[in-house]
Amino acid sequence: MEVEGSSKPMIATQHEMVEAKVPLAYRDQCAHLLIPLNKCRQSEFYLPWKCEDERHSYEKCEYELVMERMLQMQKLKQSNSQAQGSSIPLVPKTANA
Repeated sequence: MEVEGSSKPMIATQHEMVEAKVPLAYRDQCAHLLIPLNKCRQSEFYLPWKCEDERHSYEKCEYELVMERMLQMQKLKQSNSQAQGSSIPLVPKTANA
């Protein structure tokens, strides 16, 4: 399954995420890494020094998604500013701002 605007594919299916009880807010392209992480956390009683490899891979995936979104936003802002050119701003700049 391909997600629009992202280079990462959706690996975990809806059915797998429902079975693993992944909250809706966490059902993104990194959910396939969150499922084994949560299983490890439950089996290890949430000890912070356990499941470090799983947590690192999940957090790296989330970081890459955030950086990708930031890059897309930066490109969008640049294209908007170039398209506007020397147009009159809607909100005038005050002398104190």
